[in-house]
Amino acid sequence: MEFNAEEHQHMRYNPLKGDWVLVSPHRTLRPWSGQQESIQEDKIPPFDPKNPLCPNVTRPSGEVTPNYESTYIFPNDYPALLESGPTPPSTTDPLFQMSAAKGVCRVMCFHPKSDVLIPTLPTEDVVRIIDRWIQETDELGKQFAWVQIFENKGAIMGCSNPHPHCQIWASDFLPNEARAKGLHQKDFYEQFKKPLLIDYMEKEMARKERIVCENDQWLVVVPFWAAWPFETMVLPKRHIKRFTDVSAEEKNSLAQIIQQIVTKYDNLFKCNFPYSMGWHGAPTGQFASQNMDYWTFHGVYYPPLLRSATVKKFMVGYEMLAQSQRDMTAEKAALLLRNQPNKHYTLH
Repeated sequence: MEFNAEEHQHMRYNPLKGDWVLVSPHRTLRPWSGQQESIQEDKIPPFDPKNPLCPNVTRPSGEVTPNYESTYIFPNDYPALLESGPTPPSTTDPLFQMSAAKGVCRVMCFHPKSDVLIPTLPTEDVVRIIDRWIQETDELGKQFAWVQIFENKGAIMGCSNPHPHCQIWASDFLPNEARAKGLHQKDFYEQFKKPLLIDYMEKEMARKERIVCENDQWLVVVPFWAAWPFETMVLPKRHIKRFTDVSAEEKNSLAQIIQQIVTKYDNLFKCNFPYSMGWHGAPTGQFASQNMDYWTFHGVYYPPLLRSATVKKFMVGYEMLAQSQRDMTAEKAALLLRNQPNKHYTLH
């Protein structure tokens, strides 16, 4: 019997993190009788006087959110990281190590209205969001080693507020994902004399199997090693190390590609598609002066939906105790997303 990646189980290596994912395409035929998430189609009002992210509403801290007209950033009222605090005691015991952790946590509102969607916003509004992301990366990156911009979209992803927003956490340490990606990109660069994700981008463009959408400056693919069913990666078509390296032209085209991929997500199951997304680039702060030519700036989208708007992928059992596993191949997921219209389903 000849191997067929669309029919036979196999493993795929993730060179960015050094781990493997089990792919089991034959399982796509199995029936589903498990949990289904309810679709919340309740119409969100443009303004909610009880929503602390809306203009002129008092937040739990007692601060009043100003009457902002574009993006708005404020300190998280319940931060996971603080700028000051006592340092844990040192120990020589290898089993009970602790380390200091300092930083800041901010919330960024995308728009004053609660009922807007990224795909249907004017593109210039998305450019303003990107501008603020770059400004925050630049400002916080002067002080902190890592600036993590991320968005949890949808209640299924733990988002407690429907107002369009993201979070920005800056830390004086490198988180696990940043450290792992840095180590593997550095190893690849030293061995092959080329940035890992630039080499990967060029090979994906040549193969065309996993491309979802692209423009002159950006490429969106379902990674060969994707763990989540409709996971995607946003890659630059030139070597960019940090968000702050993005040019004015690239900002405009990045806004367009963000709108395009989120439109395709929403169109797939005709719903406000949930996901966690974020951006990774070369470390900042004390690392800014070091040679980071092996790092490539990129974005990732991790959506949980599996086969409909009500069935999600659970990372439990084998995934928690052994390794990531997926049923649908990355190539099939890319095809399904690629074939979605570029016009948002709510505009038809």
